[in-house]
Amino acid sequence: MQSLRHSFKDQTMLFIFVGVLFLVGVIFGALMVNALSLEQQQDLARYLGNYFVTVDQGSSEIEQVTYWNIALLHLKWVGLIWICGLSVIGLPGILILDFLKGVLIGFTVGYLVGQFSWKGLLFALVSVAPHNLLVIPVLVLCSVAAISFSLHIIKNRVLMHRHGNLTRPFANYVMLTVVMGALMLGIASFETWVTPAMMRWVTPMLIQ
Repeated sequence: MQSLRHSFKDQTMLFIFVGVLFLVGVIFGALMVNALSLEQQQDLARYLGNYFVTVDQGSSEIEQVTYWNIALLHLKWVGLIWICGLSVIGLPGILILDFLKGVLIGFTVGYLVGQFSWKGLLFALVSVAPHNLLVIPVLVLCSVAAISFSLHIIKNRVLMHRHGNLTRPFANYVMLTVVMGALMLGIASFETWVTPAMMRWVTPMLIQ
């Protein structure tokens, strides 16, 4: 437990860096909304209109399919970050994935607020915010672990030309990723069955 606390303390700067990268992505995504053409805004508005109607009606069969789609999407993010952490050249890929995740969240929230004003903000608070408050810390942990492992390879294999044993660091890296993947499955359950219930409280205001 003490070694775990020391590990977190040593990686504080990495946590801050990845967190700031997410935040920059969110801001960039929100600003991207202003770059949409009128035609793109109309297409998105039509898509959202259909989506609101689907959410308002609800369906258990749709929810079952949705769970696995959401779970696989989250696991892909974790898996891609894990793969990028296995090599030196994958290090920029981790940063790009973190930035893109922030952009997606920022764009979604920015568009909802820009299109529906306070109603869009309310919808974002029940549809985007709850599960992402869980997803983002998981991805930050995965990213910091991936960056740390990648830097460990650079330090020991590239810069210092050592051929030390990577078994223990690799085992820890795999174990953390598996735990984070399991957490993502739980988050997918929340996103599939809890989030739509909250969304159904708000959608009637948006389809009036």
